[in-house]
Amino acid sequence: MLGLFKKKATFISPVAGKLKELEAVEDEAFASKAMGDGFAIEPIQNEIHSPIEGVVEFAFPTKHAIGLKSSDGAEILIHVGVDTVSLNGEGFTLHVEQGQKVKQGDLLITADFQAIKAKVPSTDVIVVFTNGKSCTLLKHGQQVEKGAIEIIEIGK
Repeated sequence: MLGLFKKKATFISPVAGKLKELEAVEDEAFASKAMGDGFAIEPIQNEIHSPIEGVVEFAFPTKHAIGLKSSDGAEILIHVGVDTVSLNGEGFTLHVEQGQKVKQGDLLITADFQAIKAKVPSTDVIVVFTNGKSCTLLKHGQQVEKGAIEIIEIGK
């Protein structure tokens, strides 16, 4: 009975910037949705925050990507930039570690976009739902603030 009143988890924007479709990302693996549905944000700030409450499932040693699992089971990859793995961590500071519990808004990664933007094709912050959830953008092409709600609708 109590499950009937369980509030659906809210997803917030992990960074401020322009919201765009995953197909617009300059990387075929993401644009083709081979890893799952999602979206990207052209960032205007250097800090990437947790969009959900959950656990850090993995953090790449190169500090450019994090896997999260939400309390309601969604699996989310946050990947900062395109071809940023080649930087071997340069320009990135990781603020969490594998197994750590996170709350919405917790700082995950700081990226020095000024230092890395000339070295990579894109600095888009890419968010992918890796366990088959669909994603519909509600504010496509619009500027969103960090922590903004109702930017996307997550399907099953």
